[in-house]
Amino acid sequence: MLEDLTTAAPPASWPAAYPQGYAVVDVETTGLARDDRIISAAVYRLNARGEVEDHWYTMVNPERDPGPVWIHGLTSEMLEGAPLFPDIAEEFAARLADRVLVAHNAVFDWSMIAREYARAEREAPVHQRLCTIALSKELGLPLPNHKLESLAAHFGVVQQRAHHALDDARVLAEAFRPSLRAAVSKGVRLPLLECRPLKEWSDSAATPRIGRQSGGYPSGGYSSGGGYPSGSWRPSRKRPACPYPNPGRYEEGKALKQGMRVAFSGDTSVDRELLEDRAVEAGLHVATSLSRLTSLLVTNDPDSSTSKVVKAKQFGTPVIDEAAFGQLLRDVEPASEK
Repeated sequence: MLEDLTTAAPPASWPAAYPQGYAVVDVETTGLARDDRIISAAVYRLNARGEVEDHWYTMVNPERDPGPVWIHGLTSEMLEGAPLFPDIAEEFAARLADRVLVAHNAVFDWSMIAREYARAEREAPVHQRLCTIALSKELGLPLPNHKLESLAAHFGVVQQRAHHALDDARVLAEAFRPSLRAAVSKGVRLPLLECRPLKEWSDSAATPRIGRQSGGYPSGGYSSGGGYPSGSWRPSRKRPACPYPNPGRYEEGKALKQGMRVAFSGDTSVDRELLEDRAVEAGLHVATSLSRLTSLLVTNDPDSSTSKVVKAKQFGTPVIDEAAFGQLLRDVEPASEK
């Protein structure tokens, strides 16, 4: 029988170290790539104990194809009269200011928000984020998977319109409140991560304005049929080949060496693509998958069941966290001369 935390009174003693307020956020987007855009956003502001203060919702004109309409339900016609992101940036920022951003798979929502603010030549006033997936793991919740619907079902929260930003944010806010109280009761340290805003932005390619639908969507994302169709407008982000040979696996206590193959898994406090860019600039090979040739896996959750973590254990690949990797990036040894 599941513990009923939805109506339980909050603990009398509340940790002073816990945040003073939260902004539970959900954004719907044109896709999952770095050049995709936000098309709707919702924020539920909560006080220190997880009680709802107010909520806010807006659609956003992405000035391009809206992507998977069959998922989020927002058509070109619906978005054409919506405000542009720079028009809602100030109001959005006011909802986020001085609060911890809470989201389900928070690295995605934060990345999309940070990129939109960078495009608008502004910074989102967010310094920390909390992922409810990470929190559910810390609490040891008996969930069959890490979907929002599973977290909602655990706490008896009824979802009315999945993939609608306002309803998803409401569901998450209602599930977060008992999660927060459970964390206090169990003395759990909240899995807060730092948010560093992007300082600049440049689009890799021009994209069409709103006005036509696209059938393509990233493989592994919302698509049910694979990757993009031939001639898709969405640009891919290709890195130049690493010019250095792979020197082998990383050895604990030693320095990284140019040419090492590095893979990343899970949430990172620094935007993933910025972290990958730093690795490439240092002369490392950023690998999108993990194999026996991978020199090192960087993850803040070594006990997760992601395919990369599982393979790293099978292959005996060294694993370190983001903070240690950041220290190692400061002094990468040059590649051996051929």
